[in-house]
Amino acid sequence: MESARQADRQRTASEQRRRELLEAADRVVLRDGPRASMNAIAAEAGITKPILYRHFGDKGGLYRALAQRHTDALLSALRAALDAPAERRARVEATLDTYLAAIEARPQVYRFLMHPSDGAPAPEVGFDVGRHSAPLLRRLGEELGTVIAERVDLGPDGEQTARIWGHGIVGMMHAAGDWWLGDRPCSRRRLVSTLADLLWGRLGEVGDRPGAPGF
Repeated sequence: MESARQADRQRTASEQRRRELLEAADRVVLRDGPRASMNAIAAEAGITKPILYRHFGDKGGLYRALAQRHTDALLSALRAALDAPAERRARVEATLDTYLAAIEARPQVYRFLMHPSDGAPAPEVGFDVGRHSAPLLRRLGEELGTVIAERVDLGPDGEQTARIWGHGIVGMMHAAGDWWLGDRPCSRRRLVSTLADLLWGRLGEVGDRPGAPGF
């Protein structure tokens, strides 16, 4: 019994330490963006790099942990936008705006997650952005597809259609948002409205599932 309690205490302490290291990594990423290095993060946390490796393995492991942390927060914000008491068009625009506002508010974090090789020191230039960013986008697409399937009546094969829509919408948001964040060719309001126009088509015509919270 005592050994079990000791194991629980050790696990709790390890989880707390991991959170502290991720918070230190966040501070460095906010400062340095894609140039954030394991050396800088270890220094910010007041530890040596081998200790950081012990918790995350390498930059890929740290990246995955940070990606999950920020994706969880983004998904929570997107769900809140989808649950807002408003007409469907307004909820669609609020959801698009939530994503764009998130990357606009923390552009260094976005660039670290989506363009981690940009400006990175020579030893880290080989970091494989596609291998690490693709699962993040895939998770967002699956989550959005699930929400659509639960809320919108798409008829036969509706679940598959919802998954296609989920991944398509996320791909559109990512590509358009990436371009917009870099070039700022228009206001966020204009981008949101124009993307919503592109999406509206069948989405504006189909009904909600009976008893579902609406989309």
